[in-house]
Amino acid sequence: MLRTSTNTGRRPAVITGLLLIAGMVAGIFSVVPVIDGADYIVKAFTSENQVLIGAVFQLLMSVAYVGIPIMMYPILSKHNKGLALGSVAFGIIAGVFIIIGVIILLLLLTLSHEFARVGTLDVSYFQTLGELLQTGRDLVNHVATTLAFVLTMLLFNCIFYQTKLVPRWLSVWGLIGSALSLLASLLFMIRFIGLDATYMMLNIPIAFQEMGLAIWLIVKGFNPRVQDSVSN
Repeated sequence: MLRTSTNTGRRPAVITGLLLIAGMVAGIFSVVPVIDGADYIVKAFTSENQVLIGAVFQLLMSVAYVGIPIMMYPILSKHNKGLALGSVAFGIIAGVFIIIGVIILLLLLTLSHEFARVGTLDVSYFQTLGELLQTGRDLVNHVATTLAFVLTMLLFNCIFYQTKLVPRWLSVWGLIGSALSLLASLLFMIRFIGLDATYMMLNIPIAFQEMGLAIWLIVKGFNPRVQDSVSN
C-alpha cells in the first residue's frame, strides 16, 4: 500500500513542479519591452518578431497556469474537495485572462502596422486607442491574471498548511507571499502604485516560494505519510 500510494502521488508532484517552472520561464520570455515603451506605436511593427514571440510564450504560460491545478486536483481533492475545485476554477480563469492579454497584445501590433501605413494623419486617434489598449493589457496581466493565479496558489497553500503534504514553513511562506501579491495587484488596480519597484518587491516572495515549491515537489514530492493516511 505504501509503494502504491507514494507512486500515485509522485507523478503529479513532479509534473506540477515542472509546470510551475515552465510557467515562470514562459512568464519571463513573454515580456515585450517594445510594447511597454513610450513609443510603442511607432516601434512595435518594426519589432514584430519580438511581439509574436512574447505572445507565444504567454500562451504557453496559460497552459501551465491551467495545467497546475488540474494536475494537483486528484491529490488535493482527497483532503479538501472544495478548495481543490476552487483552485481549478481560478486556474482556468487565469488561463482565460492570459489569452485575453495575448489578443490585446496582437491588437497593439495591428495598431502599430496601421499607424505606419497611415503615417502622421490622425495621430491623436492612434495615441488614444493605443493608450486604452495598453492600459487594458496592464490591467488584464497584472490585476486579473495575477489575482486569479495567486488565489489558486493561496488555496493550494491553505490545503498544504492543513495537511502537511509539504513542509509547513513552505506553505506559510506561500500564504504570506500570496497575500503580498494580492496586495500588489489591488494597489496597482487603484493606481496607488505602478509597475515599479514596490510592485516588484511585493511579488518577489511568491515568485521565490513557487520556485521553492517546484523544486520540493520534483525532488521530494508530497508527504507519503499524509497520502497513506487518506488512502487507508
